[in-house]
Amino acid sequence: MTQTNAFGFSSASRRQGRSIGVILVESGRLSPENAERILQLQKEKGLRFGDAAMQLGLLSQSDIDLALSDQFDFPYLQAGNSNVSEEVVAAYKPFDRQIENLRSLRSQLMLRWFEDKQNQPTLCIAGTQRGEGRSVLAANLAVIFSQLGEKTLLIDADMRNPRQHALFGISNSHGLAAALTGRANEPLHAIEGLPGLHILPAGSSINAQELLGRPAFAQLLAEFSAVFDVILIDTPASSEYADISTIAARTGAALVVVRQNHSLAAEVKELGNVLNQGSVNVVGTVLNNY
Repeated sequence: MTQTNAFGFSSASRRQGRSIGVILVESGRLSPENAERILQLQKEKGLRFGDAAMQLGLLSQSDIDLALSDQFDFPYLQAGNSNVSEEVVAAYKPFDRQIENLRSLRSQLMLRWFEDKQNQPTLCIAGTQRGEGRSVLAANLAVIFSQLGEKTLLIDADMRNPRQHALFGISNSHGLAAALTGRANEPLHAIEGLPGLHILPAGSSINAQELLGRPAFAQLLAEFSAVFDVILIDTPASSEYADISTIAARTGAALVVVRQNHSLAAEVKELGNVLNQGSVNVVGTVLNNY
């Protein structure tokens, strides 16, 4: 039978790290005296340590989340201490209820694509129109894959309307375009505070489709595949540009994003036809309420 310690965690869980109370005391967020008050209320009412602490007004939810992050080696960012946009919710609120949907999606993607070692670990995020939330979804997915311990690369292949550099607060002066023309040697950006996550911004280009069609793009993906466990690629809207067929053919798999009351059924069907003609594995479709 599993035993529960005074801080509300099983002994099996505790072996993974220090208890939440100890972490908070050691970090200076909680005094030993207040820890005793929390323990007393926890014992009297049968509450979890965090619930008892918040009922007493001694800790906030962010304090509890920080302690949980420390205990289970689950990195995330503190608002105001990073250049990463708060649209990347998973980076700041990994325990938020809406992130659970993303974790469920991550699990499905692992089972359907990334765990098969015969597949290249690349997946493009595809959609028909701007404003469907592809870039934000790709950014959040990249974060939660890295939180799982997967060495993750997010490539912004939308060289006409790039967003990943803005979402992660990095420079877009050198990126995929420069790498494909040989003007920069893999200008990757490691994201501070999120170990294992790297971003390759789009950079600037006036001939995006020509660059993506070069053998250098396939070669670059092959090189990255030898280093990273997961490679996600943000793509342009298929209704505006033909880049998606080239990108998807290189990755071999696509996740299609559809926005409620925004995407057009005829365009989504056409995107599906394009992917099927290119023998691209459509691993799933996301209905986004972005």
